[in-house]
Amino acid sequence: MDCRVLSVQSHVVRGYVGNKSASFPLQVLGFEVDTINSVQFSNHTGYEHWKGQVMTADELQVLYEGIKLNNVNHYDYVLTGYTRDDSFLEMVVDIVQELKRANPNLVYVCDPVLGDNGALYVPKNLLPIYRDKVVPAADIITPNQFEAELLTGRSISTEKDAVEVMNLLHSMGPDTVVITSSDLPSPLGDQYLVALGSQKRVRADSTMVTQQIRMDIPRVDAVFVGTGDLFAAMLLAWTHHHPNDLKTACEKTVSVMHHVIKRTITYAKEVAGPDRKPSPAQLELRMVQSKADIEDPAIVLNAVVL
Repeated sequence: MDCRVLSVQSHVVRGYVGNKSASFPLQVLGFEVDTINSVQFSNHTGYEHWKGQVMTADELQVLYEGIKLNNVNHYDYVLTGYTRDDSFLEMVVDIVQELKRANPNLVYVCDPVLGDNGALYVPKNLLPIYRDKVVPAADIITPNQFEAELLTGRSISTEKDAVEVMNLLHSMGPDTVVITSSDLPSPLGDQYLVALGSQKRVRADSTMVTQQIRMDIPRVDAVFVGTGDLFAAMLLAWTHHHPNDLKTACEKTVSVMHHVIKRTITYAKEVAGPDRKPSPAQLELRMVQSKADIEDPAIVLNAVVL
Protein backbone atom coordinates (compact mmCIF):
# COMPACT_ATOMS: atom_id res chain seq x y z
CA MET A 1 0.00 0.00 0.00
CA ASP A 2 1.40 3.40 -0.99
CA CYS A 3 2.23 5.76 1.85
CA ARG A 4 1.04 9.22 0.82
CA VAL A 5 2.18 12.56 2.23
CA LEU A 6 0.50 15.94 1.73
CA SER A 7 3.25 18.54 2.11
CA VAL A 8 2.19 22.21 2.40
CA GLN A 9 5.35 24.31 2.19
CA SER A 10 7.25 26.93 0.20
CA HIS A 11 8.48 26.31 -3.34
CA VAL A 12 11.56 27.84 -4.95
CA VAL A 13 12.53 27.63 -8.62
CA ARG A 14 16.22 27.48 -7.75
CA GLY A 15 17.59 25.69 -4.71
CA TYR A 16 16.31 23.68 -1.79
CA VAL A 17 13.87 24.96 0.83
CA GLY A 18 10.37 23.90 1.82
CA ASN A 19 8.83 21.40 -0.58
CA LYS A 20 12.03 21.32 -2.67
CA SER A 21 13.90 20.22 0.46
CA ALA A 22 11.29 17.65 1.55
CA SER A 23 9.92 16.05 -1.64
CA PHE A 24 12.98 14.44 -3.18
CA PRO A 25 14.23 12.78 0.04
CA LEU A 26 10.75 11.45 0.84
CA GLN A 27 10.28 10.14 -2.71
CA VAL A 28 13.70 8.46 -2.59
CA LEU A 29 12.53 6.69 0.59
CA GLY A 30 9.41 5.40 -1.16
CA PHE A 31 6.75 7.93 -0.17
CA GLU A 32 4.20 9.40 -2.59
CA VAL A 33 4.38 13.17 -2.03
CA ASP A 34 1.59 15.55 -3.00
CA THR A 35 2.75 19.15 -2.70
CA ILE A 36 0.87 22.38 -2.15
CA ASN A 37 3.22 25.33 -2.59
CA SER A 38 2.39 28.00 -0.01
CA VAL A 39 4.67 30.41 -1.87
CA GLN A 40 6.38 30.27 -5.24
CA PHE A 41 9.61 32.25 -5.18
CA SER A 42 12.54 32.45 -7.60
CA ASN A 43 14.89 31.41 -4.74
CA HIS A 44 15.06 31.65 -0.94
CA THR A 45 15.07 35.08 0.68
CA GLY A 46 18.71 34.85 1.80
CA TYR A 47 19.81 35.85 -1.72
CA GLU A 48 20.30 39.49 -2.69
CA HIS A 49 17.16 39.36 -4.90
CA TRP A 50 14.02 37.28 -4.88
CA LYS A 51 10.67 37.49 -6.64
CA GLY A 52 7.47 35.52 -6.55
CA GLN A 53 3.94 34.91 -5.38
CA VAL A 54 2.31 34.01 -2.07
CA MET A 55 -0.72 31.70 -1.92
CA THR A 56 -3.77 32.96 -0.02
CA ALA A 57 -6.02 30.91 2.27
CA ASP A 58 -8.78 31.08 -0.37
CA GLU A 59 -6.44 29.70 -3.05
CA LEU A 60 -5.43 26.90 -0.66
CA GLN A 61 -9.09 26.04 -0.10
CA VAL A 62 -9.74 25.95 -3.87
CA LEU A 63 -6.86 23.50 -4.42
CA TYR A 64 -8.03 21.29 -1.57
CA GLU A 65 -11.61 21.37 -2.94
CA GLY A 66 -10.31 19.97 -6.24
CA ILE A 67 -8.55 17.09 -4.49
CA LYS A 68 -11.70 16.40 -2.45
CA LEU A 69 -14.09 16.50 -5.44
CA ASN A 70 -12.06 13.75 -7.09
CA ASN A 71 -12.13 11.75 -3.85
CA VAL A 72 -8.33 11.54 -3.70
CA ASN A 73 -8.00 13.20 -0.30
CA HIS A 74 -6.78 10.14 1.59
CA TYR A 75 -3.42 10.78 3.24
CA ASP A 76 -1.21 8.92 5.70
CA TYR A 77 0.83 12.01 6.61
CA VAL A 78 0.58 15.78 6.45
CA LEU A 79 3.83 17.81 6.63
CA THR A 80 3.92 21.59 7.15
CA GLY A 81 6.65 24.17 7.66
CA TYR A 82 7.08 27.93 7.34
CA THR A 83 3.92 30.03 7.03
CA ARG A 84 3.58 33.79 7.49
CA ASP A 85 -0.15 34.26 7.13
CA ASP A 86 -2.64 33.66 9.96
CA SER A 87 -5.66 32.81 7.77
CA PHE A 88 -3.53 30.39 5.70
CA LEU A 89 -2.34 28.66 8.89
CA GLU A 90 -5.91 28.33 10.20
CA MET A 91 -7.00 26.85 6.85
CA VAL A 92 -4.18 24.29 7.10
CA VAL A 93 -5.50 23.21 10.52
CA ASP A 94 -9.04 22.87 9.11
CA ILE A 95 -7.71 20.67 6.29
CA VAL A 96 -5.67 18.52 8.71
CA GLN A 97 -8.71 18.00 10.93
CA GLU A 98 -10.86 17.02 7.96
CA LEU A 99 -8.19 14.60 6.69
CA LYS A 100 -7.95 13.09 10.19
CA ARG A 101 -11.71 12.50 10.23
CA ALA A 102 -11.32 10.62 6.92
CA ASN A 103 -8.28 8.69 8.23
CA PRO A 104 -7.99 8.61 12.05
CA ASN A 105 -4.49 7.09 11.70
CA LEU A 106 -3.15 10.10 9.79
CA VAL A 107 0.04 11.52 11.32
CA TYR A 108 0.54 15.29 11.19
CA VAL A 109 4.21 16.35 11.26
CA CYS A 110 4.59 20.06 11.99
CA ASP A 111 7.69 22.22 12.10
CA PRO A 112 6.29 25.20 14.05
CA VAL A 113 8.48 27.86 12.42
CA LEU A 114 8.31 30.95 14.62
CA GLY A 115 11.90 32.14 14.95
CA ASP A 116 15.32 31.41 16.42
CA ASN A 117 17.91 32.87 18.80
CA GLY A 118 15.33 35.04 20.51
CA ALA A 119 13.95 36.66 17.34
CA LEU A 120 10.62 36.01 15.59
CA TYR A 121 10.64 35.28 11.82
CA VAL A 122 6.85 35.52 11.56
CA PRO A 123 4.14 37.99 12.66
CA LYS A 124 3.50 37.52 16.38
CA ASN A 125 -0.23 36.85 15.83
CA LEU A 126 0.79 33.38 14.56
CA LEU A 127 1.97 32.28 18.03
CA PRO A 128 -1.51 31.81 19.59
CA ILE A 129 -2.67 29.93 16.46
CA TYR A 130 0.28 27.54 16.67
CA ARG A 131 -0.15 27.14 20.44
CA ASP A 132 -3.94 26.74 20.58
CA LYS A 133 -4.78 25.11 17.23
CA VAL A 134 -1.79 23.74 15.31
CA VAL A 135 0.16 21.97 18.09
CA PRO A 136 -2.98 20.27 19.50
CA ALA A 137 -3.68 18.87 15.99
CA ALA A 138 -0.06 17.71 15.49
CA ASP A 139 1.39 14.25 16.22
CA ILE A 140 5.08 15.07 15.68
CA ILE A 141 6.59 18.53 16.18
CA THR A 142 10.14 19.77 15.57
CA PRO A 143 10.60 23.14 17.32
CA ASN A 144 13.98 24.64 18.12
CA GLN A 145 14.61 25.76 21.72
CA PHE A 146 13.21 29.28 21.17
CA GLU A 147 10.02 27.90 19.57
CA ALA A 148 9.53 25.30 22.33
CA GLU A 149 9.90 28.10 24.91
CA LEU A 150 7.39 30.33 23.09
CA LEU A 151 4.82 27.54 22.75
CA THR A 152 4.98 26.58 26.43
CA GLY A 153 5.80 29.93 28.05
CA ARG A 154 8.73 28.23 29.87
CA SER A 155 12.43 28.91 29.51
CA ILE A 156 15.06 26.20 29.07
CA SER A 157 18.41 26.53 30.80
CA THR A 158 19.04 22.92 31.85
CA GLU A 159 18.37 19.46 30.45
CA LYS A 160 15.75 19.03 33.20
CA ASP A 161 13.96 22.19 31.93
CA ALA A 162 14.02 20.77 28.40
CA VAL A 163 12.46 17.49 29.55
CA GLU A 164 9.74 19.42 31.40
CA VAL A 165 9.05 21.54 28.30
CA MET A 166 8.81 18.39 26.12
CA ASN A 167 6.37 16.87 28.63
CA LEU A 168 4.32 20.08 28.53
CA LEU A 169 4.26 19.91 24.73
CA HIS A 170 3.08 16.28 24.97
CA SER A 171 0.23 17.44 27.19
CA MET A 172 -0.79 19.92 24.45
CA GLY A 173 -1.18 17.10 21.87
CA PRO A 174 1.87 15.68 20.07
CA ASP A 175 3.16 12.19 20.98
CA THR A 176 6.59 12.95 19.52
CA VAL A 177 8.56 16.12 20.24
CA VAL A 178 12.07 16.82 18.96
CA ILE A 179 13.84 20.02 20.02
CA THR A 180 16.10 20.27 16.99
CA SER A 181 18.69 22.62 18.48
CA SER A 182 19.35 24.25 21.83
CA ASP A 183 21.83 26.42 23.73
CA LEU A 184 22.38 23.72 26.34
CA PRO A 185 26.03 22.84 26.97
CA SER A 186 27.14 19.56 25.43
CA PRO A 187 29.30 17.21 27.52
CA LEU A 188 31.42 16.86 24.35
CA GLY A 189 32.33 20.57 24.39
CA ASP A 190 31.27 23.78 22.64
CA GLN A 191 31.86 22.35 19.15
CA TYR A 192 28.58 20.44 19.62
CA LEU A 193 24.98 21.52 19.85
CA VAL A 194 22.40 19.60 21.85
CA ALA A 195 19.13 18.30 20.42
CA LEU A 196 16.54 16.45 22.51
CA GLY A 197 13.63 14.16 21.74
CA SER A 198 10.71 12.63 23.56
CA GLN A 199 8.19 10.03 22.41
CA LYS A 200 5.13 8.83 24.27
CA ARG A 201 3.58 5.55 23.18
CA VAL A 202 1.09 3.01 24.42
CA ARG A 203 2.38 -0.51 25.09
CA ALA A 204 0.46 -3.65 24.08
CA ASP A 205 -0.83 -3.92 27.67
CA SER A 206 -2.14 -0.32 27.24
CA THR A 207 0.34 1.26 29.68
CA MET A 208 2.05 4.48 28.62
CA VAL A 209 5.83 4.59 28.13
CA THR A 210 8.02 7.59 27.28
CA GLN A 211 11.44 7.43 25.60
CA GLN A 212 13.59 10.55 25.94
CA ILE A 213 16.92 11.10 24.21
CA ARG A 214 19.72 13.62 23.81
CA MET A 215 21.92 14.05 20.76
CA ASP A 216 25.22 15.92 20.61
CA ILE A 217 25.54 17.18 17.04
CA PRO A 218 28.80 18.62 15.62
CA ARG A 219 28.42 22.33 14.79
CA VAL A 220 29.11 23.56 11.26
CA ASP A 221 30.40 27.08 10.69
CA ALA A 222 28.07 28.15 7.87
CA VAL A 223 24.48 29.24 7.35
CA PHE A 224 22.35 26.74 5.46
CA VAL A 225 18.79 27.25 4.33
CA GLY A 226 16.34 24.35 4.03
CA THR A 227 17.95 22.14 6.69
CA GLY A 228 14.95 22.43 9.04
CA ASP A 229 12.64 21.36 6.21
CA LEU A 230 14.90 18.38 5.46
CA PHE A 231 15.02 17.47 9.16
CA ALA A 232 11.20 17.37 9.51
CA ALA A 233 10.85 15.31 6.31
CA MET A 234 13.50 12.80 7.41
CA LEU A 235 11.97 12.52 10.89
CA LEU A 236 8.64 11.72 9.19
CA ALA A 237 10.32 9.03 7.08
CA TRP A 238 12.41 7.42 9.81
CA THR A 239 9.66 7.44 12.47
CA HIS A 240 7.49 5.71 9.84
CA HIS A 241 10.16 3.00 9.43
CA HIS A 242 10.90 2.86 13.21
CA PRO A 243 7.55 3.77 14.79
CA ASN A 244 8.42 2.77 18.37
CA ASP A 245 12.09 3.69 18.39
CA LEU A 246 12.71 7.43 18.50
CA LYS A 247 16.42 6.84 19.19
CA THR A 248 17.00 5.04 15.87
CA ALA A 249 14.72 7.43 13.94
CA CYS A 250 16.63 10.45 15.26
CA GLU A 251 20.04 8.87 14.67
CA LYS A 252 19.13 8.22 11.03
CA THR A 253 17.59 11.68 10.61
CA VAL A 254 20.62 13.49 12.05
CA SER A 255 22.99 11.26 10.07
CA VAL A 256 21.26 12.18 6.79
CA MET A 257 21.60 15.85 7.78
CA HIS A 258 25.29 15.35 8.56
CA HIS A 259 26.05 13.76 5.17
CA VAL A 260 24.08 16.37 3.18
CA ILE A 261 25.63 19.30 5.06
CA LYS A 262 29.15 17.87 4.86
CA ARG A 263 28.82 17.34 1.10
CA THR A 264 27.38 20.86 0.72
CA ILE A 265 30.11 22.64 2.70
CA THR A 266 32.87 20.71 0.90
CA TYR A 267 31.40 21.68 -2.48
CA ALA A 268 30.76 25.32 -1.48
CA LYS A 269 34.32 25.84 -0.25
CA GLU A 270 35.70 24.23 -3.42
CA VAL A 271 33.74 26.45 -5.81
CA ALA A 272 34.17 29.63 -3.72
CA GLY A 273 37.94 29.24 -3.71
CA PRO A 274 40.45 29.64 -0.84
CA ASP A 275 39.60 32.25 1.84
CA ARG A 276 36.38 33.24 0.02
CA LYS A 277 33.03 33.12 1.80
CA PRO A 278 30.61 30.88 -0.16
CA SER A 279 27.54 32.63 -1.60
CA PRO A 280 23.92 31.57 -0.91
CA ALA A 281 23.85 29.91 -4.36
CA GLN A 282 26.99 27.89 -3.57
CA LEU A 283 25.53 26.84 -0.19
CA GLU A 284 22.35 25.31 -1.65
CA LEU A 285 22.00 21.79 -0.24
CA ARG A 286 23.63 19.06 -2.36
CA MET A 287 20.43 17.04 -2.30
CA VAL A 288 20.53 15.01 -5.52
CA GLN A 289 24.21 14.21 -4.96
CA SER A 290 23.27 12.81 -1.51
CA LYS A 291 20.70 10.31 -2.79
CA ALA A 292 22.60 7.24 -1.53
CA ASP A 293 23.07 8.80 1.94
CA ILE A 294 19.37 9.63 2.15
CA GLU A 295 18.40 6.06 1.27
CA ASP A 296 20.82 4.37 3.64
CA PRO A 297 22.65 6.80 5.94
CA ALA A 298 25.83 5.66 7.65
CA ILE A 299 25.12 6.40 11.32
CA VAL A 300 27.48 9.13 12.54
CA LEU A 301 26.22 9.64 16.08
CA ASN A 302 24.56 7.77 18.91
CA ALA A 303 21.64 9.29 20.77
CA VAL A 304 21.84 8.98 24.56
CA VAL A 305 18.71 7.68 26.29
CA LEU A 306 17.92 9.90 29.28
